[in-house]
Amino acid sequence: MKVLVLYDYPPSPGGLATQGDLLYRGLLEMGIDAHAVHYESAQEKEWYYRWFKPDVVIGVGYWGHTPHIVLHPLRYGCQPVPWLVADGYIANYQEVLNDLPLILVTSVWVKEMYVRDGIDAERIEVLPVGCDTSSFIPFDKKDPKILAVRESLGVSPDEIMILTVGGDAASKGAQEVMQALALIDNKAPDWKYVCKVWPQPRTKLQNLADLEMATHLGIEKNVTYATNTISRSFMPYLIGACDIYAAPSRLEGFGMPQVEAGACEKPVIGIKAMGMLDTLVHGETAFLTKVAKKIVVDHVVLGDESGFENKHMVLFDHPRTVDYRASINDIAKYLLMLMTDETLRETMGKAGRERVVECFDYRVVAKQFVKIINERLGIY
Repeated sequence: MKVLVLYDYPPSPGGLATQGDLLYRGLLEMGIDAHAVHYESAQEKEWYYRWFKPDVVIGVGYWGHTPHIVLHPLRYGCQPVPWLVADGYIANYQEVLNDLPLILVTSVWVKEMYVRDGIDAERIEVLPVGCDTSSFIPFDKKDPKILAVRESLGVSPDEIMILTVGGDAASKGAQEVMQALALIDNKAPDWKYVCKVWPQPRTKLQNLADLEMATHLGIEKNVTYATNTISRSFMPYLIGACDIYAAPSRLEGFGMPQVEAGACEKPVIGIKAMGMLDTLVHGETAFLTKVAKKIVVDHVVLGDESGFENKHMVLFDHPRTVDYRASINDIAKYLLMLMTDETLRETMGKAGRERVVECFDYRVVAKQFVKIINERLGIY
């Protein structure tokens, strides 16, 4: 089997790039003849099509990347297999996607979103995102690298560090977490809440709004927003430095940081919805809060990034859920349980790692990918 993997290559620290790179690594370690190329690099992709002649072109992205990861390989007679995430609504390319023999998605919830929006369920298989369980490992609390991370974030050894990681923090449920922390502040041991967000223009206003909320809640001295650019090499130590990973996300097709936190033996707080239903086990590896609210819309406005003219409006026959909000009371309850019970944190963390190693290690995912391609496309 010859596989060409299209993703953000060489990989940036982002989720989609990591998703593609771990599959690529897993295939190489299995002895599969595989190459990687940037999904937007038309000339280089064509070069591979011509001499490498891949059996399968696997493209990592969302439905809006269809021109790059589906239409382009088809133009040169190659078989594309997109591996897709969702962003709340699939607005275009249904006809193109429904002509494919196989589409991969990252979770059962993502499959449900694609089926809801017109994609044939028979064409879709779930393939989870891989995790590098050799890098994301449990660390000793006294490891100098872990102590250095906490010190750089202003977290003392005796404080409980709660962590959220994302492009922005609000989409990962940080505002709900802050409101929950304000509720239990007088009952909880000393704590710090660290939000690691990526430095990008679109998140600056959101970060300011989040910090303003922390001020209104009276917890601003305990909340830190880290906005530095960091590498994937640093991520295991950042997660390893926390005591609790909290991300009851508003929209989550898989939840890579939640899985990475599990690999580091950290208990996770999530939400009982979306991709986290696949990755987290309530009461065993994580606490999943109830859904307090669904954000429903009756239309969306799209542009050329989605294959439409600018300000194209799509009206729904039936309103669509595009966002979720976790129960603040549930977050508060579970946070307090974890903050006050070190044994519970350790037990849940160990169970989390066992599940990640068994189900989401990138080598396991690569083997699953090959099995799906064998069974669905007859390619060996």
